[in-house]
This record gives sequence, C-alpha cells and structure tokens, in this order.
Amino acid sequence: MGRLKRGHMIEAAIWLLIAAVFFGYSFEFNQPIEIYKFGATAWPRVVVVLLVVATLGNLYYSYLYGSSAQQGRMGISNEGPQTDFSDPGTLTKMLAVLFTPFIFAWLLKPVGIYFAAPFFIAAIMWLFGERRIKAILIMTAVIYVIFLGLFLVILNAPLPQGNTSPFYDYSAWILKMNTQLQNLW
Repeated sequence: MGRLKRGHMIEAAIWLLIAAVFFGYSFEFNQPIEIYKFGATAWPRVVVVLLVVATLGNLYYSYLYGSSAQQGRMGISNEGPQTDFSDPGTLTKMLAVLFTPFIFAWLLKPVGIYFAAPFFIAAIMWLFGERRIKAILIMTAVIYVIFLGLFLVILNAPLPQGNTSPFYDYSAWILKMNTQLQNLW
C-alpha cells in the first residue's frame, strides 16, 4: 500500500464520510430555483465533489510520499520550534482564534453580516498577530470591498441583514447602494 499508514486511511475515511453525509443532506433541499437552472443543491454538491477530490488527492499524495518531510518545502520540517501549550497566553490566543468565528456566527442574526464582517476581519488579523493599526484598517477595507463585490454584485446572494435597528438600517443602506449601482449598468 505504498507509504500509506493507518492514520492516512482513517483520515480519508472520515473526510469521505463527511462528504457522503453532506451529499445525503443535500436531498433535503433539492428544489428548482426560478432564476438558477441547476437548482438549490448545485453549489453545495460542487463543494462536496471538491471535498472528495481533495481527499482522494491527499490520499494519493500520502500513498506516494507518506508523511515524511520533504526537502525544499517551505514551512515543512521535522524539527523546529514547537508551540508551548503550557503558556496560558498561547492557550488563550488559540481559544480566541477558535471561538471568534462562533461569536461572529452568533451575532449574524441580530447584527447582520454587513456590519459584523469588518469587525470580524479586523479581529482575526489582530488575533493572528498583526498590530499595525493602519495595516489592519487597510486590509479590512480591501477584504470587505471584495466581499461585498463578490456577494452583492457578482453572486447577487442574499446575506443576513440583522434585525436590530441601527445594524438593520446599515444593511438596508448597503443594499440600497447596491441596487443603485446595479441600475447604473
């Protein structure tokens, strides 16, 4: 079996099981959509297929090369600094990075994505170690504009607007600006 180990097979089996479960659940909302000829399940199933392809590609790579570190690959080595999880600061930072997306998702209903996204982007950059305020602000603005352009202009996808007054008003203003921009074309 080449250089495959039991761990590689278990990992591949878990990812393939996840893909199978997601594919099975896609039949729960398999409905035609008036403006999209492939239906509601097209993109979720594309993601599932990409997950399967990535899993099989990873399995094939592990079959050829195993888990050994390769010379010339950046960031890959068997030795080097190890993370010290006995340090409370490291553990706190790791937990903050892990729980920030959950807090963001929890805030989507009351606050909405249009208002919360820039704060989430900036918080993740700060948690990953960026401390230059100017860099955080510029990159947050660039990512936010790309995000709005992708979901509003290109995909025309509805996103959570929030249901609390000032946040909902901001989301409505963003959507109004998008409509006016779309009408210019």
